[in-house]
Amino acid sequence: MSYLIDDNREGIQHLLMGNEAIVRGALEAGINVAAGYPGTPSSEIIEAFSKIARDRNIYAEWSTNEKVAMEVAAAASFAGLRSLCVMKQNGVNVASDFLLHLASSGTRGGMLLVTCDDPGALSSVNEGESRLFAKLVEIPLLEPGDFQEAKDLTKWAFDLSEKIRNLVMIRSVTRMSHASGNVKFGSLPDTNAHAEYRFDGPLLDMETGPMISMIVAAPELQHGPQQEKLKKAAQLFEDCPFNTYNGPESPELLIITSSACTLYVREAVNLLNIEDRVGILKLATTWPLPPNLIKRNLMRSKAVFVVEEVLPTLEENIKILAAETALETGIKTFYGKHSGHIPSAGELNPDIVISALTKILHIDYRPVEPSFEQKTAKMAATMAPTREMTFCPGCPHRASFWSIHNAIALDGRNGFVCGDIGCYVMGTLPGGYSTVKTLHSMGSGSGLASGFGKLKQFGIEQPVLAVCGDSTFFHAAMPALTNAIHHKSPFTLILLDNSGTAMTGFQPHPGSPFDVMGNTAEALDIEAICRAMGGRVEIADPFNLTETREMLNYLMEYKDGAKVLILRQACALSPERRGKKKFDVSVDESICIGENCGCDRLCTRIFGCPGITWDTEKKVSRIDTIICAGCGVCADICPAGAIQKKEVA
Repeated sequence: MSYLIDDNREGIQHLLMGNEAIVRGALEAGINVAAGYPGTPSSEIIEAFSKIARDRNIYAEWSTNEKVAMEVAAAASFAGLRSLCVMKQNGVNVASDFLLHLASSGTRGGMLLVTCDDPGALSSVNEGESRLFAKLVEIPLLEPGDFQEAKDLTKWAFDLSEKIRNLVMIRSVTRMSHASGNVKFGSLPDTNAHAEYRFDGPLLDMETGPMISMIVAAPELQHGPQQEKLKKAAQLFEDCPFNTYNGPESPELLIITSSACTLYVREAVNLLNIEDRVGILKLATTWPLPPNLIKRNLMRSKAVFVVEEVLPTLEENIKILAAETALETGIKTFYGKHSGHIPSAGELNPDIVISALTKILHIDYRPVEPSFEQKTAKMAATMAPTREMTFCPGCPHRASFWSIHNAIALDGRNGFVCGDIGCYVMGTLPGGYSTVKTLHSMGSGSGLASGFGKLKQFGIEQPVLAVCGDSTFFHAAMPALTNAIHHKSPFTLILLDNSGTAMTGFQPHPGSPFDVMGNTAEALDIEAICRAMGGRVEIADPFNLTETREMLNYLMEYKDGAKVLILRQACALSPERRGKKKFDVSVDESICIGENCGCDRLCTRIFGCPGITWDTEKKVSRIDTIICAGCGVCADICPAGAIQKKEVA
């Protein structure tokens, strides 16, 4: 990540990630407060703020969850400051309760909700659409089309927010957030700001009255004005400098696009050499659509191709405008997701756009010869090693799931584990021994287990377990555990405490002794919290397989209410363990029985740590000393004792 993000030389260019460009735009707008919850592909935004927060007099924090992050940012806005909250697409669901109310009450200082969606679910369990929330709660939606625009549009959005006195949503996607491009810097403003929350004016006065959500039984007092704000935004969007058209005056085909799809479209049109046949309307203001701008451009062509990720949100909104203005713009033929030319699932790329354009415009185009494709496919299959998704070498979660799987098998009552979101989603896969049997949102493993635990009266006798991480515990699992303890639901929560928000880069959480800016923070004790709630709490080291398995079997037998087993071991990639081996691990080839009965490659075929490989020539296992993290767990699972560990001095 670039740390020249606060370079004060106007006109200088730097290579920035899309997320960094958003941060730079916020800096140029004079942001004061930034809050968020870690989630790929959005995490770098708060991380970048944390690096320059002190020098720029900014307050930045990783909040307990996304709803709290939005509330922290809203407090700053209510006090007249400029603020931003950031999250990935799943987080908007978490924040949506407060989001609905905030859109109703409005804001004072400019406030942005930056959401980073993940088309293709590259680092997510879904590719949920955050754009729909903008329409649902009636706030403006902006989508930058390149890296320079990510910076400039963010700065512009703060002014828009203050003009309409409401929250503005900026949506990025993975290829915008994590790709990089040259960005030309503007000037940075003075960092002095004074906060004051005024609440002594008339009830509905946006400047001096109390900031409240909808007044009961009187929607016309706030919902009506809220919709007027949206109409004002639509009027401002008519002259938005970030909505651009390029192409002939009357193209054969009008392409309407936004966000990272702008880059795919431009590349596809260039490769096909059809600039004289196609016009590109790139929209930055995708909700509400500026009706006159859309109408003028619809009049250019009888054929319209809408390119977007993921759902046909933009396509459907444009079709509504086209129907409303049909007498002026004429009947159109639309291409896009509904026509089947663009998929409604997964990430787009230039090849998909090219394929659609060749069909629409009847172009004969072949990017590479079939023989070349066949040759590269064969090379990939033979030269690249096959590796399933699995935990990192030395990951404590592998050891945890090994013990959980074995404890359930020894129990013999067909018990099961309710999962959660984090690195441990791999507990659903062979890399986690297919142990996890439900997987939904953060904290839902504990909530589902609480529900399953109360089904005893209907005859269910299976032991119920749940897993969650330490960050997830604070984020969303605490209410579920509270519910289970209150209702005496007999399930076992296995709390995988690896000392940080490991999946997204070890960001601190309420259990950490420091905050995102490195300041000392109050570290909340998970064990003490669970005991204070009234749950039975035990602690074990997941690398101690015998102790962990025995404790799990004991807790599954213990039927009196909710139990918590904290498996505490730092992540192998954490600062405290990275590059530090506890054991030197080796294989005694004279003892290894490999594929023979009594083992059948238990370590490489079942345990599956990437640090253990199979020597196809010698027919023995071996340790990859470069990859091995030195946890020594593999030595404990080897039935022949061939894997040996020696403590590092």
